[in-house]
Amino acid sequence: MATEEINDLLVADDSNYNDDSVKTLAWNEHIRHRSGMYIGKLGDGATQDDGIYILLKEVLDNSVDEFMMGCGKSINLSIDENGNVTVRDFGRGIPLASLKDCVSKINTGAKYDSGAFKKSVGLNGVGLKAVNALSTSFKATSVRNGERKIVEFSKGELVYESEIDYSEDKNGTEITFTPDNDLFTNFHFIDEYIDKLLWNYCYLNVGLTINYNGSKYLSKNGLLDLLAKNITESEMEYPIVHFKDEDIDIAFTHRSSSYSEEYFSFANSQYTPHGGTHVAAVKEAFVKTVKDFFKKDFDPQDVRNAVLVAVSIKITEPNFEGQTKTKLGSLLMEPDGRSIRTFVNDFMKKNLDNYLHINKDVAESMLKRIIISEKERKDINDIKKISRETAKKANLNNKKLRDCRVHLNTNNEKRLESTIFITEGLSASGSITKSRDVMTQAVFSLRGKPLNCYGKAKRIAYQNEEFNLLQSALSIENGIEGLRYNNVVIATDADFDGMHIRLLLLTFFLQFYPELVKSGHVYILQTPLFRVRNKKETRYCYSEDERVKALREVKDPEITRFKGLGEINTDEFAYFIGKNIRLDPVLLSSNSQIPDLLSFYMGENDKDRQIFIMENLREEAI
Repeated sequence: MATEEINDLLVADDSNYNDDSVKTLAWNEHIRHRSGMYIGKLGDGATQDDGIYILLKEVLDNSVDEFMMGCGKSINLSIDENGNVTVRDFGRGIPLASLKDCVSKINTGAKYDSGAFKKSVGLNGVGLKAVNALSTSFKATSVRNGERKIVEFSKGELVYESEIDYSEDKNGTEITFTPDNDLFTNFHFIDEYIDKLLWNYCYLNVGLTINYNGSKYLSKNGLLDLLAKNITESEMEYPIVHFKDEDIDIAFTHRSSSYSEEYFSFANSQYTPHGGTHVAAVKEAFVKTVKDFFKKDFDPQDVRNAVLVAVSIKITEPNFEGQTKTKLGSLLMEPDGRSIRTFVNDFMKKNLDNYLHINKDVAESMLKRIIISEKERKDINDIKKISRETAKKANLNNKKLRDCRVHLNTNNEKRLESTIFITEGLSASGSITKSRDVMTQAVFSLRGKPLNCYGKAKRIAYQNEEFNLLQSALSIENGIEGLRYNNVVIATDADFDGMHIRLLLLTFFLQFYPELVKSGHVYILQTPLFRVRNKKETRYCYSEDERVKALREVKDPEITRFKGLGEINTDEFAYFIGKNIRLDPVLLSSNSQIPDLLSFYMGENDKDRQIFIMENLREEAI
């Protein structure tokens, strides 16, 4: 082929690319068009990282910043049944002349001035603007020293601006907003997610009171209260150890019986579920200090196994990965200052070493726990080696796993959408596999009912082929930091066998990987029980109430009862696992203790469980 011909082929067709192709979006249009850049994802509120919770958090962050600066000791929050949110703080109030710009002009705010907000949660002057642009109604009221100003917007467009007038109200800011239902389709707030969010704010800000829909949130002991809420005294190997300084707060203990380590991490009052540089520093410092104290070359895994840690750090101008701030990326405590690694190591070396020298009983209990972990690790090492080889070979041609292309442990912008469906049987997995989004949805197929692993040792997770392949697919063998999917969805039939399989899978996760459930990654897929249709329309009904309503509204209906996932054709399944997917999160109540839960539901069939079953029997249409 001649050079001229090759050059002709390389020239791109620019007939559709001209000046008309270049567009400049208004600030609110850009946020609405590229919402993922600002809040991660949209969603309907079923998952804790759905956009409506990010909107709520962005508003609360500003109010908490006021508390951190010593201005205002309480925050009032209300959310009504229609999803209207109101947050009122009693801080300094946004400067009145700047109120409109602060909620509607990108890169406008006081947090660029480190003197006004030294170690704040909000950073980039984006949060309130995103809330404004993504809400059908948004109202900001600021009161300062007897004066008040109000601005109102709809989808980022100004609809009302008041003059500055007199007010007898206390200083502070009130934000009221309603998420846009066109973006957050059929959204709903889940109280358990909000409860966790509010408690975290209070644990990190001792003395802060948050009033939410009639409930009061207040912590007197900070991270000590957080750990005490997540472990009973009988589970502790030794009492909770707590160290605190101006810019760092750490509490920890070892569980007497556990197969994993668990961390609650925060940076500038921001919950960082994916950890970051501060968590890496704590892990390193904890292991190093313990090894130096005992003068033994322990395996780091043995030192950290069964540990429960809460850590909070405050730094100047923090760098988070993404606007949703789930992982800390900062290396320094402040610009041109000490590294976080050095700061944490020095803090732990001084405090933990002194504590262990003074508290010999704690040191003995810690050593006992480390020796037990070492023995358990050595006992299953050979099994793990064989299991890894089996999993490695199986993964080369793993018929159980149909993987996707985007995973949580990457920097892909769609990583929060990464999902794995755990299904039963070939027919169900076949329907999901054919209708899934191959970019973000993976499928793992079980062969019948999995093993009941209640009360069994960790070795069963490696000896049992299905569990071994499942934990390998999820990449959780060494903790959930390497988790490959943000959403682990149990997709079983809505019959007795399907319910039993759900229970067995949840037992596996709670027994060996409880942090997977606690971190909000596990869900149950809702699929319709009925299809009601005629020649003009089709209704999918997920409950008996929905079926009755459809029968009233659809004339001359044909009714289909779905008995299993395999009965749903591919086109229909694509609808059920697409943007209209319905997920039930697996939630643990704040006072739930996993050993007690597993004992009650999976232990000996005692009288209490029989009574519970009889009291909770329900009739369903067939």
